Amino acid sequence: MERETRGNVCVFCASSADIDPRYMQAAREMGELLARGGWRCVNGGGAVGLMGAITDGALDAGGQVTGVIPKFMVDHGWCYDRLEDVIVTADMHQRKHMMSDMADAVIAMPGGVGTLEELLETLTWRQLGLVKYPVVILNTLGYYDALLAMLQHAIDEEFMKPSHNRLWQVAATPQEVITLLENSKPIEFESKY
Repeated sequence: MERETRGNVCVFCASSADIDPRYMQAAREMGELLARGGWRCVNGGGAVGLMGAITDGALDAGGQVTGVIPKFMVDHGWCYDRLEDVIVTADMHQRKHMMSDMADAVIAMPGGVGTLEELLETLTWRQLGLVKYPVVILNTLGYYDALLAMLQHAIDEEFMKPSHNRLWQVAATPQEVITLLENSKPIEFESKY
């Protein structure tokens, strides 16, 4: 019998496998902690890299995982065969919108341009008031330090409001992510306009 979840946590992360094993370890731990905390993990449905590791961590800890993956990726054999709950979308855009619609919170783990694009679009949606859920950046090994500096530079140069630094929260470890999710409260910030 499937247990009730506290909500859906959408995780954006890399599908790259040839990376420092500490990133993989953090992803696996993140999956385990989400499962133990009663959250369903929603991710891109891939079998390799951080996507596969977070899925393994969650499933091995008895958790629930939903993979949302475009048809062309399924056709290439990139969907993780451990997933029982898979939603196949027409394309990447539908995938992102579906993952966002399902989300009660978002975690951005390290990744490449796809992950960065997902994170930045989500922050844009939050800035515009289109989504209200918390966004936590898991800054494993300082991976996001340069991006966080760039976002602060955008604030310093007045391309963003000072309060926009509350669009996201930053955690150094998976356990810190869980603490932030458990203590999440609605955050107010100035309109862009």
